[in-house]
Amino acid sequence: MNLRVALIGCGLIGQKRLNLLPRGSVTVACDTQLDRAQKLAAQSPGCLATASVAEAVSHANVDIVVIATINAALAPIALKAVQNGKHVLVEKPAAINLAELAEVEAAAKANGVLVRVGYNHRYHPAGLKAVEIFRSGALGPIMFLRGRYGQGGRVGYEKEWRADPKLSGGGELIDQGVHLIDLAGIFLGEFTKVEGHVATYFWDMPVDDNAFLSLRNAAGSTAWLQVSCSEWKNLFSLEIYGRDAKLHWEGLGGSYGVERLAYYKMLPQMGPPDTTIYEYPRGDESWKIEMAEFLEDIRTNRTPVPGLKEARAALEVVEQIYKRGNG
Repeated sequence: MNLRVALIGCGLIGQKRLNLLPRGSVTVACDTQLDRAQKLAAQSPGCLATASVAEAVSHANVDIVVIATINAALAPIALKAVQNGKHVLVEKPAAINLAELAEVEAAAKANGVLVRVGYNHRYHPAGLKAVEIFRSGALGPIMFLRGRYGQGGRVGYEKEWRADPKLSGGGELIDQGVHLIDLAGIFLGEFTKVEGHVATYFWDMPVDDNAFLSLRNAAGSTAWLQVSCSEWKNLFSLEIYGRDAKLHWEGLGGSYGVERLAYYKMLPQMGPPDTTIYEYPRGDESWKIEMAEFLEDIRTNRTPVPGLKEARAALEVVEQIYKRGNG
């Protein structure tokens, strides 16, 4: 299957996507900064460089559109792509509100195309192992989940596009928070009660730099989540508590530390649990696996997971929290 790809957004993520695709498969590179598109196009033989989104999403030599732009542009570009009959891989959160996402969903269905959303954390090795253990039933019924995700920003962070609500759709909650919400949903399913608030404690910007969430499913199982961009040592921690065992995923590699998964198995006599540690010092191949999964979606006409349904579930939580504000 020789699928041809248009990359829209030729920054760091666009470059990463290019590196994962077969040589020559990227036929169009598009960026509002034409020089970036030209630089990326030079790495793929026969690739067209353009600053026109309309040209990229309608090009006859394109089957898939990969969108790696600022948040505010994700859904509008995805909508144009699916209206032109292209399959789409769009970075999370896929839209800045539910109304935008609904338009993309309706158009994708009407045009018979597939949309995958880039929640790549699902494909980190510790995440894949955690889901494998969970699905084996070894944890027993899930009681609650605790997640923390934080980074410390950088000089000038408050002047970047993420700090402009018109471009980002919000702050840390819609940036890193959606990853935790998405992961929590794997283990707890649909959240029927959403509580929490956002705050801006450090950065001089009109969006949140911290968010605190308490999410419950119909059975009362709880996900307690915090995300922060005033976390001065980058942090990722996800703990899943079952009646019979616990999982603790720490680290994402790089500045977040070596990725590890601890499996704590309760003994009949209780006390110290049997402990198994899985460590992944070679990093993750989440982006590569995600792309391979999307190609398989297209080959088999399989509904992508995570796709628009999962993106909608995360955005439903985000919208409810933002309506509450810093209350």
